[in-house]
Amino acid sequence: MSRPQLRRWRLLARQPCGVLGLVLLALLALLALPLAAGTDCPCPEPELCRPIRHRPDFEVFVFDVGQKTWKSYDWSQITTVAAFGKYDSELMCYAHSKGARVVLKGDVSLKDIIDPGFRASWIAQKLNLAKIQHMDGINLDIEQEVNCSSPEYDALTALVKETTDSFHREIEGSQVTFDVAWSPKNIDRRCYNYTGIADACDFLFVMSYDEQSQIWSECIAAANAPYNQTLTGYNDYIKMGINPKKLVMGVPWYGYDYTCLNLSEDHVCTIAKVPFRGAACSDAAGRQVPYKMIMKQINSSISGNQWDQDQQAPYYNYKDPAGHFHQVWYDNPQSISLKATYIQNYGLRGIGMWNANCLDYSGDAVAKQQAEEMWEVLKPKLFQR
Repeated sequence: MSRPQLRRWRLLARQPCGVLGLVLLALLALLALPLAAGTDCPCPEPELCRPIRHRPDFEVFVFDVGQKTWKSYDWSQITTVAAFGKYDSELMCYAHSKGARVVLKGDVSLKDIIDPGFRASWIAQKLNLAKIQHMDGINLDIEQEVNCSSPEYDALTALVKETTDSFHREIEGSQVTFDVAWSPKNIDRRCYNYTGIADACDFLFVMSYDEQSQIWSECIAAANAPYNQTLTGYNDYIKMGINPKKLVMGVPWYGYDYTCLNLSEDHVCTIAKVPFRGAACSDAAGRQVPYKMIMKQINSSISGNQWDQDQQAPYYNYKDPAGHFHQVWYDNPQSISLKATYIQNYGLRGIGMWNANCLDYSGDAVAKQQAEEMWEVLKPKLFQR
C-alpha cells in the first residue's frame, strides 16, 4: 500500500464511526506491518533490504556454504546466491547492491508434507524467515527417495506449488527453485513429478554431478559428470516437455578421490563395493575433494594431469604415504566449457555450481588465475547448433 493510501485510511479511521473506526484502525495496523519491518534493515542503505525484482536473461546460480569467501566471487556474473551456510546479513546487503538475489535453503521430511496442515505451517515459517532476513526466495533441496505410487509423490509437487504461490504473493520478485538429479530417470530412487514441479516453480537447478552415485556396471572409478551422460540427462528432461528455460545446468567445482584396490597400467582403478539405493557400487567408495585441493595435489601426482576422451574429463593418479594408489576425477575449465556449450545451443536458462567455496581465494598468484578461469567459463558464449 502506498503512503497516500495510508493517509486516507488514517483520516477515515479518525472519523467518529464507533466500531467501524476501530476496525479501520486494526486494519491499518496490519497493513502498516510491512512498512515497519524495514526499520530493522542491517544494510548501510535501507533500499538494500528491498527484494530484487529484476529477472535476468541468463542465470548464474551460486551455492555458498558459509564463511567470507563470497567477497572474492565474480559478482559481475552472479544473479542468485543460495545461502546454505549460516545467515550472513553482510552477504545479503552486498548481493543486493550487485542486483543479485539471496535465497534460503529449504529441506523437509517428505513423510511430514503429506499433511496439508504441516505444509502450510512449514511454508509460513520459511516465508517469515525470508522476510525477517530480507531474502528473495527459497531453493528447495529435497533429495529424498520417493516411490512413484506413494502419497509423497503428489505431496512433493503440492509443496512446491504452494511454496511458490506463497512466496510470489508475499515477496515481490521472489524466486522459488527446486534441485533435481542429473537425469529424470528415478536417479537414487527419486521418482518425482518433474514436469509438475517444473511448472510449479520458477526453474529447476539440475545437479549434473554425483553421476556415479549408482554404478550399475563394473566397480571402477569414473568421472563425476561425464560429458555424454550429462547431456543425455538434459535431453531427457526436455523430451518430457520441460521448457529449456526452466533448466539451469549445475556443474561441480569438486571431484572424487578414490582408493584403488587395483590400478592397471591403462589407468583403470578398481574400487571397493559400497552399495547405494539398490546399486552394488557407488561414488561413496570415494571422498569429495574441492577444486582448490585438487590443484595443489596434481603437481605431486604420479601421473600428472590426464584426459579421458570417452568421458571428456580430467583425472590423475597418486600414491599416499601408506603406499596405496588413488585416482582423482574432477572438472576443470576445459570439461565445464564443453558442457556449457549445450546451454546456449539448446536455450537453457543458465548455469551454476556446487559450490563457490571450493576455489582458492587466498590471493596467491597461481590460485587467483585458477579461480578466475573457473569463473570465466560460466560466462555465456554464443555457439551454433
